Amino acid sequence: MTEETVGAKYAFRRAGGDRLGWVHIPGGVFKGGMALLTKRDWRGMEHIPLTGPVIFVWNHYSDIDPLPVCHFVYNSGRHPRFLLKNTLVEIPVLGPILKATGQIPVYRGRRDAGDSLREAVKVLQNGGSVLIAPEGSVTKEPDRWPMRGKTGVARLAMETGAPVVPIVQWGALAIHDRHRSPKLKLGRRKPVTVKALPPIDLSRWKDTEIDRESLTAVTDHIMDTLRLGVAELRGQTPPPLFDLRKSRSEESESNE
Repeated sequence: MTEETVGAKYAFRRAGGDRLGWVHIPGGVFKGGMALLTKRDWRGMEHIPLTGPVIFVWNHYSDIDPLPVCHFVYNSGRHPRFLLKNTLVEIPVLGPILKATGQIPVYRGRRDAGDSLREAVKVLQNGGSVLIAPEGSVTKEPDRWPMRGKTGVARLAMETGAPVVPIVQWGALAIHDRHRSPKLKLGRRKPVTVKALPPIDLSRWKDTEIDRESLTAVTDHIMDTLRLGVAELRGQTPPPLFDLRKSRSEESESNE
């Protein structure tokens, strides 16, 4: 068994990654909470580079699923910096912690909405990592499969050239499910699987003009990779990539 394979199951952070300084303090508290919530099944940590710019993308199917991803990335040796809803950084106590640990708020529908991507570019230019849920929200696909994503992550990848490492996961619905009553279930630790896949090959779009067509193609390629990775974890055949706008349009037409 190689050192990297062993590292994929570490209870402690891998050595040689990002220096976090005081961020280790909230990080340690967070890890303690996750140890009480989840029974870890971690795979593929060898695909996470210890240094240099990297964009992590993950399948977002539960309100609580960013937490296992954060735990996984933290233990991989990297500093987890999420692009997250601005409402989270406005929550008392939690908000200041998120800001102080370098999380990047996304302000939707405002003139400064693009500031989040510009901030992410700066992080990558300085050799850091960012985490993005390409869908921009919890998936609306009826059976929680990844749906068609927004093009922000594609633009970030094409502008910076940073590698895109997909992280697939399953199991967090046993802890929190917005469609269930009660939504939150605590008690016995729930099995949660998190797996990093090899960086996505985007070489066919190298030096391609960044336009609507190329951004859509790159985004769909990223989402297809996540969808196939999730299918392996679930042991199921994935449906075609779900398009929320198309679904809403068809539903509207059927109601006319």
